[in-house]
Amino acid sequence: MSATDTLSALLMEAVVPLPERWRVPEQAALLAQARRIEQAGGPDAYWEWVANKFRWTRKWDSVRSGDFPAFKYFSGGTLNVCDNCVDRHAEDPERADKPAIIWEGEPGDTVTLTYAQLRTAVARFANGLRSLGVVQGDVVAIYLPNLPEAFIAIQACNRIGAIYTVLFAGFSADAAALRLQTSRAKVLVTADASYRRGKRVPLLDNARRARANAASLEAVVVVDRTGSAPTLQAGEFGYTELVAAQSDDSPCVPLEANAESFLIFTSGTESKPKGVVHSVAGFLLGTWANVQWQVGPTRDDVYWCAADVGWLTFPIQAVIGGLAHGATLVCFEGALDTPSKERFYQIANKHKVTKILIAPTALRMLRSLGDDVARDHRIESLRLITTQGEPLDPETFHWTSAHLGDQLPIVNAYGQTETGSTWTYPVYGVDDVKAGSCGTPVPGHAYQILMEDGSVAPVGVKGALVLSSPFPTLARTVWDNHERYLTTYFERFPGFYNTSDEAVVDNDGHLWVLGRGDDVINVAAHRLSTMEIESVVASQPGVADAAVVGINDAIKGTVPVAFITLMAGANADEIATRVCDAVSHAIGSIARLEQVFVCTALPKTRAGKTVRRLLREIAETGTANGDLTGLEDVDIVGNLIREVVKTKAQSNARRM
Repeated sequence: MSATDTLSALLMEAVVPLPERWRVPEQAALLAQARRIEQAGGPDAYWEWVANKFRWTRKWDSVRSGDFPAFKYFSGGTLNVCDNCVDRHAEDPERADKPAIIWEGEPGDTVTLTYAQLRTAVARFANGLRSLGVVQGDVVAIYLPNLPEAFIAIQACNRIGAIYTVLFAGFSADAAALRLQTSRAKVLVTADASYRRGKRVPLLDNARRARANAASLEAVVVVDRTGSAPTLQAGEFGYTELVAAQSDDSPCVPLEANAESFLIFTSGTESKPKGVVHSVAGFLLGTWANVQWQVGPTRDDVYWCAADVGWLTFPIQAVIGGLAHGATLVCFEGALDTPSKERFYQIANKHKVTKILIAPTALRMLRSLGDDVARDHRIESLRLITTQGEPLDPETFHWTSAHLGDQLPIVNAYGQTETGSTWTYPVYGVDDVKAGSCGTPVPGHAYQILMEDGSVAPVGVKGALVLSSPFPTLARTVWDNHERYLTTYFERFPGFYNTSDEAVVDNDGHLWVLGRGDDVINVAAHRLSTMEIESVVASQPGVADAAVVGINDAIKGTVPVAFITLMAGANADEIATRVCDAVSHAIGSIARLEQVFVCTALPKTRAGKTVRRLLREIAETGTANGDLTGLEDVDIVGNLIREVVKTKAQSNARRM
């Protein structure tokens, strides 16, 4: 069977009808209204419909002006994101006392903030930032784990018109310093430490080392997370003391719709990370729409975005999009399997969670913990699992649907840091699904799949995924380097935004995103997608998690290798042989795996993404000299290296 045949088989995945009990008539009616508006007046009419759901201090002059790569939305209009995410709910008698944030720390401590309490906390911290000299347009860096203070700090920046940038709490001092330098941050908000897998992560120590290389930084605000009462140095201010000295009166600053609001650094393979910039109104409107169609929050929902605040998904789904809906949001500080493999289920049951967003690799981790754990800790309140960030293989889709609920809806969504939201997926409570596909675009978005020559790819043929029209959440520039913005996203296919991902559309119109274009490997002049190979590997009985990468080969140019973890009780040698045979049978001998490395764990970020760059380096060199910043567990790197060296030695011995 050829690689093309295998892709065709994947695209023949049957439609999974949404059971009637999971259908949501109110969502269907709202979606129908949105689509009628878009059909009658185009995407701009739809986005105007979204905009009218918010509180503006001045109406806009036009919905959109310009096209790729220079476009604006709602020019002349002014509003405030914090006013729309916090104040308007705190002023609503029916929502003021509703929980906005239910927080749980890894040690088990909890805090609940209502919308009224959140409004007070945000106003006080906004005044605290003002007292430190922060004014509209200044950059505030937020180097925090999943804490209530992360919500408060972000919304305080929104309140006064400061530009916020969230630094992943797992960043080393050097990685944090690079982002502080690049953003020219004036104030840094951090904590003395955070808890992760039973250990204390020394955030303040890292922040102090980073500050030494960040000339623009004038002040550091320190949240005492662990109760250690750290001795503060010059230029450092205790969070508790700072807010205690402030008034509750903090007016929201009206901001022009296209003003810079949010700066987030991509984690690509380039040496210097790109700081992509999102706009005030664009990010607010787009994230509201994203949460509406992907999650469909209702007043009785408890929504858990099981991601790290440093992953863009968290601001989209929780801090901005979730609060814009007046939702009740669960926020968890630690690892989903710490201190025991039941932790994920315990949190969901304790807080009666109804909807969960979680990365595909985290779902595979839950699967590896055993079906009995899912069965014994069934989440009776659960109505939805939604996922994004990586391709979702059909095997994991079916396991999740069956073991985390009874035909539980699984919404698999696709987006990027640059798009500011996910934009293609089956709408929650309305659309039928296909296991592994990303559904169809939601209102306000359009795409094409292009061949190398710029022609449109036929149905069933993979090509470059591009966006064919702007939308409000799309990044407007790269911080301090607009030319990089133009060349990275608009040079290859003029008139389109290039996602740099490969995709294919099936006969039913469902979109399948296959992964980065640079994850397509050339084996003896044959182009193969590592995602196609990885799907075969992950579907084999006994395999808990898998990653496939291409490594250099003197003869073939590139060859695929697989890293796998196993279910309890599985035989490593038998599984490795089965995996190799399955790939050769399903795709063809051209895709034969050069090696299968059986590991105890794959390297992941806190967001649950597998770090394939690191796997590629270890497989090729037997070392890990690249940046390990952001890994969930650095200790597994040594185990991976030992496994690679051992497996290669055994393979060489067999060949002699």
